Amino acid sequence: MSLVRTNEKCIGCNRCIRACSSMGANVAVEKGRGNVIDVDPDKCIACGACLDVCEHDAREYIDDVEQFFEDLKKGVKISVLIAPAFLANYPKEYEAYLGMLKKLGVNRFISVSFGADITTWGYIKYITENKFYGGISQPCPAVVGYIERYMPELLPKLMPVQSPMMCSAIYAKKYMKLNDKLAFISPCIAKKNEIDDPNNQGYISYNLTFKHLIRYLRSHPVSGAAPYKDEIEYGLGSIYPMPGGLKENVYWLLGEDALVRQMEGEHHMYAYLHKNAALLKGGKTPYLFVDALNCTNGCLYGPGTEVRADLSEEVFMTIQKIKAESKNSSKKSAWGRGLTPKKRLDALNKQFANLNLNDFLRKYTDRSAKCRHRIPSNRELEEIYTKMQKDTAEKRAIDCSCCGYESCHDMAVAIYNGYNHIHNCVHYIKDRAYEEKDKAVALTEEITRTQEEMREKKLTLMDEISDNFSTLKETIGQIEETSSDNVKHTAGISADMSDVDAFANELKQVLNTIENCLNKLETNNADVIAIAAQTNLLALNASIEAARAGEAGRGFAVVAEEIKKLAEGSKTTADDSNSNNQDIRETIERLIEEAGKLTQIVEQVNGRASTLVASAEETTASISLMKDVAENVETSLRQILQD
Repeated sequence: MSLVRTNEKCIGCNRCIRACSSMGANVAVEKGRGNVIDVDPDKCIACGACLDVCEHDAREYIDDVEQFFEDLKKGVKISVLIAPAFLANYPKEYEAYLGMLKKLGVNRFISVSFGADITTWGYIKYITENKFYGGISQPCPAVVGYIERYMPELLPKLMPVQSPMMCSAIYAKKYMKLNDKLAFISPCIAKKNEIDDPNNQGYISYNLTFKHLIRYLRSHPVSGAAPYKDEIEYGLGSIYPMPGGLKENVYWLLGEDALVRQMEGEHHMYAYLHKNAALLKGGKTPYLFVDALNCTNGCLYGPGTEVRADLSEEVFMTIQKIKAESKNSSKKSAWGRGLTPKKRLDALNKQFANLNLNDFLRKYTDRSAKCRHRIPSNRELEEIYTKMQKDTAEKRAIDCSCCGYESCHDMAVAIYNGYNHIHNCVHYIKDRAYEEKDKAVALTEEITRTQEEMREKKLTLMDEISDNFSTLKETIGQIEETSSDNVKHTAGISADMSDVDAFANELKQVLNTIENCLNKLETNNADVIAIAAQTNLLALNASIEAARAGEAGRGFAVVAEEIKKLAEGSKTTADDSNSNNQDIRETIERLIEEAGKLTQIVEQVNGRASTLVASAEETTASISLMKDVAENVETSLRQILQD
């Protein structure tokens, strides 16, 4: 589990890589077109350097504050160890905050300053009894974590005496017989790694950084809490959190002839270890030990504090007051100003005479297996440089550190190990940008030439289009004119057919009239035949009577004969008239039938003519629309070609 994490605000600026002393702890990862720096929990020592330099709030850390308060609510019995820096950071609120925690259920409060006194006693006792000179102090878990991961050859030189935090916990558990769970109010993120280290047997359960603890108490105010103090007296261990605090404790007890090398600062500390690794490992230094701290300003301004950002001078002034008070203590105290260093040491040994040093010793773990990075061969290095387009000695020695590494060589090694990628090299990107710029210039020139050619082609094309559209419009005009004539002619045909239809109707009426006249004539002929028959009968009777009259009736007989002849002639004429009348009737009936057919044909022709007229009109309208579209197309093409 990583104590330091990257959140969504990361912009991949590489400042965290540059600030980090642990190669590979910060891994540059390509995401889309961006760059995000993730944290490798196996390699991170939780020194807090990346949190200091990140201006985007893209780094955050975790501790146990939330779990601590949850367990308190559940009734878990917890006592608290308090880092010496807590009083220096909050001199006015110190007792108030302890009172709030007491009200929330904390059982006991033990200042780790007392544990620091045990650590000082343990260092001097172990060094003198085992002649362990030239070692490296270990109160700082970041320094311990770095050596375990990156310089395991120096593990034998780490002091085996526990840190003040662990000495306090061991004393509380073994000598005070305190069975509570223990929480540590801490200025340090990396203390979580020390707490969880199996070598430390789970003595402590919670790491409560100042920043997160105070933020919680402020957001969850506790009313009615009385001020409370820590419970165990302590000495000069209270100044451990200041730079050189351990060294000053040793000087106070052994005198200043005891040479202690003071070294702190994220980069200075680890650069010092690498530069002097052979001397330290071989015990060739003249030092009693190296007082090593990760943080430049000591634990007073640890990465888990609120004051780290502004380095408030009040904190340092407060620790100086605490130091003065410790040195002005009773003459019987191991820390009294009036005693010689030897008498102080005797008093300290007497104070802790009942302690077993072995209870306060610890072991370390070589964790370098997951932290070793591979060294590329010359051929592999050459391949990486080639990918980075570093094809000259000058390009391979730019060493701008924009990627986060001190040199181009280190960047190549990081790429080889998968900690970084070539696109995170600003000069690679710059060279690529210039290449793209050259391509863009060449492309622009090519486009310019092409545009000139296109302009000439457009002019020629415009002339061709103009000619073609002139022909098109002329043709459309002719079609439009012809279509208009067709409409007129079709309309004329429709009108003429209407006249024919009218004539056919009139003809039918005339024929019907003639038929009616023939019917009357037939009736008249029947009357004539009837009259002739009667006349003929009268003539026959007259002839008979004339014959009876003899000579006297001869003239009357002649008249009767003529009348008979006339009657017979009238009948014959009427019969002939009826015969002719029948022929005429049949002819008229055929004419009426044909006239009806003519009307139907006229109606069909007229309907088709009407449809033809409508189609012709639609055709004319479509031709007109076609003309408009052609003109619009011509205009658009001209506009396109002009553009």
